[in-house]
Amino acid sequence: MALALARLFGLALTVACWYFASSMKPGGAWHAAMIWGAPLLAFPISLLGRKALDAQPGIQRTEWANVIVHYAMMISLGVSLFPALRLVLREPVITVPVLAQISWALVTVTGAGTLMTVLNLALRGLRAPFAVKLSSRLATDWMYAWTRNPMVLCTLACFFSLGLRHQSAWFPLLMAVSVSPGWIFFVKIYEERELELRFGSSYKEYRARTPFLWPRRPPRTTAQHARKVDV
Repeated sequence: MALALARLFGLALTVACWYFASSMKPGGAWHAAMIWGAPLLAFPISLLGRKALDAQPGIQRTEWANVIVHYAMMISLGVSLFPALRLVLREPVITVPVLAQISWALVTVTGAGTLMTVLNLALRGLRAPFAVKLSSRLATDWMYAWTRNPMVLCTLACFFSLGLRHQSAWFPLLMAVSVSPGWIFFVKIYEERELELRFGSSYKEYRARTPFLWPRRPPRTTAQHARKVDV
């Protein structure tokens, strides 16, 4: 009961922070610092969360750490990305016909890919992104057979595509120097350890055969194994 209330409180706090960040008047040092600096909070959040997991690697401790760490990550990324997207969407789109079609195709494909990863995780891992609902089983097939983090890859690709379509130089730079490093660090340092604690040898075997980020075609035997084994 206490854990469920903590999740609801965390979700309410996250939405409130996102709303506050999105409604801020653009411009000024504080606004710029929030956009560029908030994703870098992923580094201390990840390290402190990992320290908490390693200090007491039990299931109950892991569940509580997930609530705190995941919502902290959602806040740090959201208060940067929402106002940043608000700014970038005001910028003009590419008007050269061929480039406009290419950029629109990239946004469409990467956006669809992001949606597919969410559905993949929901159907195969019985999970929603971050701490809204943690996975009750390990998703290892479909898109997750090609890479362990298809949601991260597709979402970042979608953001880069949006920056390209709106002819923005600063937004892809933001993704490259702040958002991407922080998010990838979080997945590598905290989330992989958390999955290892919850799923044990099943996750270790999955991690050993599946690349971290860049997709690789799974061996036929691996794909067949993923369809047959429900972990």
